[in-house]
Amino acid sequence: MNEKILQKIKSLPPLPKTVMEVQRITNDPNSALKDLVPIIEADPMLTANLLKAANSPLYGFTKEIKTVNMAVSKFGMTTIKGFVISFAVRNSLKFDLSAYGIDENRFHEVSTKRNALAFNWYRSKGGEKLDIITTDAFLIDLGAVIISLVLNSEGVAEEFRKRLTKENRENLEKEFVGATTTEITAELFKHWHFGEELIEPIKFINSPHEAPTYKEEAAALDVIKTIYDLLKFEEEDIKKGFEKAEKYGLNTEELNKALEKLNQG
Repeated sequence: MNEKILQKIKSLPPLPKTVMEVQRITNDPNSALKDLVPIIEADPMLTANLLKAANSPLYGFTKEIKTVNMAVSKFGMTTIKGFVISFAVRNSLKFDLSAYGIDENRFHEVSTKRNALAFNWYRSKGGEKLDIITTDAFLIDLGAVIISLVLNSEGVAEEFRKRLTKENRENLEKEFVGATTTEITAELFKHWHFGEELIEPIKFINSPHEAPTYKEEAAALDVIKTIYDLLKFEEEDIKKGFEKAEKYGLNTEELNKALEKLNQG
């Protein structure tokens, strides 16, 4: 991997204490939903972002969510954990995605749609799978932020961007920085001391069958990444996503219901 990539990752600050506290609570079998509320309420920006997300039509809640307590009750511990980590990461990185020809708003739009799809697809299963998939769905393309920063610093962002319209994205990333977006995302997770349950599905997202433990989670993330591509929204991507879901043996009926709910929103 490009040394500049590794140095950029090493230079990133640790995530705020709020993330550590939320992870501690969500990993404690004796904790309750109410334990999360004061931690979130103590962070005004986190509170505002959470309520904004909760009232997005993507998640399909029928009543307006006015309080953190209501949001936590609707989403549950596992999804709240994903929100907290995602919001903290956003505030820890400078989002310059000009090398990919997109802006920060596009990144967050795609991330939110991926999370909402994961939430609606795996909501009925709950448990660890929901926790892992919804959290990772927010952050799949985080590595692209690092790649873009490095390409801009090296003065090759424009060349990368022009070639990106005609060539395979992952091949280009390998050529320019020696690693793909998801490989760098996995390195970011290691830097922030995320658990292996979050690192492995991202690491093996392009080859879920090779994942030692979290094969279904990696496969589901690959489907979600395919349906909601960072750089474009096309009908063909939805078809490709369903084809992958069938190949992996995932529940396509629930996936279709989840996607219909998002489209209604």
